[in-house]
Amino acid sequence: MSLRGRAAGRRPLLGGRGLQIFTWLVIAWLLLPIAVMILFGFNDTQGRYNTAWQGFTLKWYGKLFEIGDLTEALVNSLLIALLTMVVAGVLGSLIGLALGRYRFRGSGTTNVVMFAAIACAEIVMGASLLSLFVTLAVPLGFWTIMISHVMFSISFVAVTVRARVMTLDRSLEEAARDLGAGTWTTFRLVTLPMIFPGVLAGSMLAFALSIDDFVITNFTAGGTVTFPLWIWGSTRVGIPPQVNIMGTLIFAGGVLIAVVNALMARRRG
Repeated sequence: MSLRGRAAGRRPLLGGRGLQIFTWLVIAWLLLPIAVMILFGFNDTQGRYNTAWQGFTLKWYGKLFEIGDLTEALVNSLLIALLTMVVAGVLGSLIGLALGRYRFRGSGTTNVVMFAAIACAEIVMGASLLSLFVTLAVPLGFWTIMISHVMFSISFVAVTVRARVMTLDRSLEEAARDLGAGTWTTFRLVTLPMIFPGVLAGSMLAFALSIDDFVITNFTAGGTVTFPLWIWGSTRVGIPPQVNIMGTLIFAGGVLIAVVNALMARRRG
């Protein structure tokens, strides 16, 4: 084999290895802040500022709910995220089903609005929602946060479900109707199981977007404090280790759900 042939055969291998190394470096860079957060949940800090390593301890896990305001903020975030997941999941799934299945007057405009809501800057959406609530004299608080989160999460759910609907095999639904199934029965037994992975993915995305949102929540919160808002306020006096532990538990919950979903998908496959 000539020298040129050897070089040509060596390039794909080197390129593949280089791409693998670059990928792992990016993953390590993304996981580094999470690793630091988990580590400092075990820090035996003696002061208000949990920024310097002072020793290993498990005591903060026993004092996880010792700070009442922090616990209340976490509960608010979880409740808002769950409600957002349910409401945005249902409404967004119906919109995605309509956009992916039917062609109607205004469907193009609806698509544009969906993608515009995704591309819109959070500060613009937060300011516009605040103006809407103030104009309508709606008191700011828990429910305005939830409504705001639903409004910016619906687009993500709708786009996810729409992509799933467009890949469905329509012959399965036609076969169900030929066998005597009505519209509702066909949807419940055939269509919904097929689009459920998209519905679940969109709903979980809505949950994740809601629980860590800061900008829009800050505009529409009023006197209600969520987990991100509490952390922002506590930076002036020092963030306690309980924040790191709660963040660790939220991250672990997300990883657990992702692993379970992957295992279920592999079993179905």
